[in-house]
Amino acid sequence: MVDKTFGEKVEGNAYYDRLGAYLICMDGDKAAVVKTPKGYFLLGGGLEGNENHMDCIKREILEEIGFTANVHSYICSAEEYWLHKELGYFHPVQYYYYGELVEKIVEPVEIDHKLEWISIEDIETKMYIKAQGWAIKNFLENYRK
Repeated sequence: MVDKTFGEKVEGNAYYDRLGAYLICMDGDKAAVVKTPKGYFLLGGGLEGNENHMDCIKREILEEIGFTANVHSYICSAEEYWLHKELGYFHPVQYYYYGELVEKIVEPVEIDHKLEWISIEDIETKMYIKAQGWAIKNFLENYRK
């Protein structure tokens, strides 16, 4: 069961399900995101093999921006149904955690991913995946101290 669903499932179509885990990392009024050629995304990505959420987040952050991270607490989850240009009927199910970046220890593997800190005022309009903008807003409204 997820906390929020975006889009509607079109019956009769086979969806590509993708489980993912992501980090919400704040510095004042800015959120850490990666900018890719497609747009802005939260740090994290799809689970591989028998990986748990924490290991996925840490691996993805290391690959994307070369940083280590501390993952503190689960925040929320969301799913989205949409027709992706490359993947067809796409169903990402994403789990969001709060945490922090610790230090850069290696050069990133994914060279087209750039760490950026973007204003929370722009967050919902900038994020490529609507659910990720919602997750940050949910964190700010319900969990941020």
